[in-house]
Amino acid sequence: MTSDPRTDSPQTGPRRHHVFAHSIRYVVAPTILAVSGFFTANFLVSGQYTWPRTSRVLALTLTLLVLSYEFVYKEQAETTGSGERARSAVLYACVIPYAVGAILMFALWKL
Repeated sequence: MTSDPRTDSPQTGPRRHHVFAHSIRYVVAPTILAVSGFFTANFLVSGQYTWPRTSRVLALTLTLLVLSYEFVYKEQAETTGSGERARSAVLYACVIPYAVGAILMFALWKL
């Protein structure tokens, strides 16, 4: 039996990996972090500090840290070989969307 040359192409794996990495960095991570910033700010503003809500926010924060490190920082550091570019990727893909979500919540709270 011979294998199909299209499936054994070395371009197939790296191409999919590249598309997946960029979709995480430019779509998934900013969306999740913006929504998470909104809900974390909502928790802080609401004043309802019950254990279930507190544990959800702590779990959300831990998940965001893992997402930012594993899927944005590490990926960018491996791709470019530069820690500085990886940090700027985390800033633009994670920190800024999180801050925008939190600022949006605080702006809506003031209305």
